[in-house]
Amino acid sequence: MSRVGSMGARLYRGEVSYDFVGRRNRWYVISAVVLLVSLASLLTRQLTLGIEFKGGAEFQVNNAPSATQSSVLDVVNNTIGGEVTVQTVGTDSVRAQTEKLTSNQLETIQTDLAKRFNIPRADVSTQFIGPSWGSDISHKALRALIIFIVLVMIFLSLYFEWKMAVAAMIALIHDLLITVGIYSLVGFEVTPATVIGFLTILGYSLYDTVVVFDKVRENTAGLLGGSRMTYSQAANLAVNQTLVRSINTSIIALLPIGAILFAGAALLGQGPLKDLALALFIGVATGTYSSIFIATPLLAQLKEREPGFQALARRVSARAGAPARGSRRDRSQAEDVDESTSAEEVEAVDEPQPAATGARTSGGAARASGARRPPQRSQPKRGNKNRSKKRR
Repeated sequence: MSRVGSMGARLYRGEVSYDFVGRRNRWYVISAVVLLVSLASLLTRQLTLGIEFKGGAEFQVNNAPSATQSSVLDVVNNTIGGEVTVQTVGTDSVRAQTEKLTSNQLETIQTDLAKRFNIPRADVSTQFIGPSWGSDISHKALRALIIFIVLVMIFLSLYFEWKMAVAAMIALIHDLLITVGIYSLVGFEVTPATVIGFLTILGYSLYDTVVVFDKVRENTAGLLGGSRMTYSQAANLAVNQTLVRSINTSIIALLPIGAILFAGAALLGQGPLKDLALALFIGVATGTYSSIFIATPLLAQLKEREPGFQALARRVSARAGAPARGSRRDRSQAEDVDESTSAEEVEAVDEPQPAATGARTSGGAARASGARRPPQRSQPKRGNKNRSKKRR
């Protein structure tokens, strides 16, 4: 068996355990710091929206090996001013995005780019996008997110319970805020492909959380009838039992996403493939973290507030302390017995041995002192033997 498989088996049997639930305050602090940084970046830097959301014009120079970002930027700046974003697409294409332009400006830039790189005018594609299209996409995405959360809340409440649904939704919002915050902090451009990636990571985050919660439900079934472990201990055992599975699933998911991200960014240049893979990569990693360090500890904290599980925690604590108290009591009794035994032995050594003639007196003294006399064997009468000899 491999080392990872052996560790997974030991975690499942409870031979090795990491206290994820007991150290929940530490994970809460880490997540709180990341969330505060994300929210501060969203309020100050905001998101870098693509042309689909803010509107503008787009030019793409195709089949021009000599075209570079700086040369395309110079041609566009000669015609208009303002903000211009230039990106390399593939090996022989460059894309430039500008603010909103008039029809004459659009045709002028297209002609200048064709002349500058000596290519047909048809190889310079143009596209005008109004801001209303991006606004419609944003509203539809927000509507889909709200409907998704409501339906998932209902499903989890029916399949598990409402406290599990609340913990899962908090972890889900945690993943979304951190992913969006990283986009704002680093300055990644938000495109429609990015929005699709955001919506996709919702399913993965919930999938990993539901797997852990299903094991928690299995471990806590009938827990109130005994005093073997608390709800937090049973939930922590469930996290350890599914830990290797969660890590393996995440690695298997991140490897192809990373390959798509590398192919989209390094080989194909900027494009929808890179935007989608980047959102998925950040979201999957964040979802794995939240299912282990946020969702389950939060669920245990909610359940431990119930009176039944509070009484269970007291019983478990009392059971854990009972052997220690019993052992101290046994040790004290053993010490008393040893002291009394040693004292009697010392008295027996110091006292002189009584003579045979004073056996009755010493026996009376022994009975008066409360000491027990050893049982005496009944001796046969010698007179009877002598009489039988004489008769013979």
